[in-house]
Amino acid sequence: MITTDTSGATPYSDTVGSHHPDTGSGSPDHTVQLLSPTGERITDAVYSARADHLDRAALEGLYRDMALTRRFDTEATSLQRQGELGLWPPCLGQEAAQVGSARALRPQDFVFPSYREHGVAWVRGVDMRQLLLLYRGREHGGWDARAHNYNVPTLVIGSHALHAAGYGMGIQRDGDVGTGDRDRDRAVVAYFGDGATSQGDVSEGMVFAAAVSAPVIFFCQNNQWAISVPAAKQSRIPLVHRGEGFGIPSVRVDGNDVIACYAVMAEALERAHSGGGPTFIEAVTYRMGAHTTSDDPTRYRSRAEEEHWRQRDPLARLRTHLESIGTGEDFFTALEAEAEQLGEDARSYCRALDKPDAESMFDHVYATPHSQIERDRAWFRDYQASFEDGVAR
Repeated sequence: MITTDTSGATPYSDTVGSHHPDTGSGSPDHTVQLLSPTGERITDAVYSARADHLDRAALEGLYRDMALTRRFDTEATSLQRQGELGLWPPCLGQEAAQVGSARALRPQDFVFPSYREHGVAWVRGVDMRQLLLLYRGREHGGWDARAHNYNVPTLVIGSHALHAAGYGMGIQRDGDVGTGDRDRDRAVVAYFGDGATSQGDVSEGMVFAAAVSAPVIFFCQNNQWAISVPAAKQSRIPLVHRGEGFGIPSVRVDGNDVIACYAVMAEALERAHSGGGPTFIEAVTYRMGAHTTSDDPTRYRSRAEEEHWRQRDPLARLRTHLESIGTGEDFFTALEAEAEQLGEDARSYCRALDKPDAESMFDHVYATPHSQIERDRAWFRDYQASFEDGVAR
């Protein structure tokens, strides 16, 4: 087995190994890794089998997902800098954790994201341009979550962990767990960052999920920084131990290794689908950009740290591996053109958005008509009508 430093600036163990929640092999402080930062495949006694079916075409698909996610993300960041968006939370550097884990999901599995899971949205088939509406202030940020089994972004940090636990309990009561029917058994995934583990809602979600063995995967992307607070100041132990404290099987994975993230999520989903209950996953990654476009990361982290993680870029890692197994330059050239078109489409779409009608604020507040909303709408309509030439009468 190749041994490499996968944790970088994190204060926790740099040991690369494997931990299997059911057999207890290894320790959760070890990090599951199947692709080294230099692009070499690593054999793992537990998790390699979960990814053996990923042939070159499948790996090229994972690379494409990550590359297009990054292109859209950088375009959205540029749009905010140009005044077209009020805010944007970049996911630069976290593409492998998101794409790898999301590709392991079945269509019927349901996702509760935070506000940075652009790669998961892409994999689930969400039109990425819809994400821009919230950050432009054009809409409340909602869509038909059932169309892709992907909920709307959650801005209140950690609150969706409770939503995921509740949804998972509902799946149990509907009898959609442990049937053995691959097209029926369902699971739920809550994505959140390291900072959210300090929120009570995340702990409460794990309490409920563990107590009833709900089919919920708590997927923590430890990107090292909760805005300007490093992980070492958030927890005196590795975050993966948070799950163990609730009696939830837990595993730590190299979050910049898209193959390992796929394999670890695949195992967690198998456990959830079969009725084995929840799993806590800590994906060790790095936020290469700012927390949001209102943040300046140079004020709290060093260039040396950023360079350390830049050498572990998830896209560069997989590209090196693909080239070593025969993927030619034509693939990357065509993908670059596709990415540029995606960026252009996002830019054109955003700039063409018109100002919403003020009365639309009353739309989609509830799923069904509500008398109070209709009274408020009528009042607002009368209020607007009281103006003539912009002057109240």
